[in-house]
Amino acid sequence: MPQRRDVVAAGAVVFRPGREVLLVHRPRYDDWSFPKGKLDPGEHVAVAGVREVAEETGVHVRLGPPLSDQRYPVSGGRDKLVHYWVGWPVGGEDVSGYQVNDEIDDVRWVPYDEAVRLLTYDHDRGTLAEAKRLRRRSRALVVLRHAKARSRKGWTRRPDQERPLVALGHDQAQRLVALLAAYDATRVVSSASARCVQTLQPYVEATGWELESRRALTEEGATDRKVAKVVEELLGGPDGAVLCTHRPVLPAIWEAAGVPEEKLEPAGLVVLHHRKGTVVATEVHQRP
Repeated sequence: MPQRRDVVAAGAVVFRPGREVLLVHRPRYDDWSFPKGKLDPGEHVAVAGVREVAEETGVHVRLGPPLSDQRYPVSGGRDKLVHYWVGWPVGGEDVSGYQVNDEIDDVRWVPYDEAVRLLTYDHDRGTLAEAKRLRRRSRALVVLRHAKARSRKGWTRRPDQERPLVALGHDQAQRLVALLAAYDATRVVSSASARCVQTLQPYVEATGWELESRRALTEEGATDRKVAKVVEELLGGPDGAVLCTHRPVLPAIWEAAGVPEEKLEPAGLVVLHHRKGTVVATEVHQRP
């Protein structure tokens, strides 16, 4: 018989100063756990994690380093696979105004030691212990390969820097909006080539953040020294950021960041979680 697919969900272990953790109570199961929930059709796991925290607690978060997945059996002979991240509030932290409902009837900020006792499941206590080691705030630098563009063979009469995205690429660019927002990328840095600028244009239009165009990130203008300077600037800065460039430029970025080389598909990305100029965790997403 065909094997049943996993139930896939996403959530976050959310911290605020004072080592307090955000927990929810589900009356249906009478349990205390982290905010999480199932993915909507076609939804990216990271986007689902942010959405579910907001829906179940009223707190908007940005994602930090990823945590180990949880997998456990559920009804119907299937397993549930839950993707988790460390999370921190963006904006307000107050949960007193949350409207309780049949799904979530209590939301609390709980001191870490109390959370260990309050959590219902051993696997959640294990996730909390892992998250504790990563709870110090970091920022994300999202390294993005531009979305699907016209082929070089079909673009011979104009400069290559003007080569645009195809329809699929524009669709990928639209889907990147929520994903980049999940990591609170407020600084937007792009190769000056049209296909990179177009990849980030929907995000810029949705958020209002300024797009910084850099010739040093183009295929024609990049050198190891110039790329390293941009990476050093972004890893040393206080803001979450996205950097969009080209496949041939990526090796110089990995070298400058001190991380293993990663081959990305069009619109694929690597999230470099960093603190004080040092990368503390990475994650790879090959599709928006």
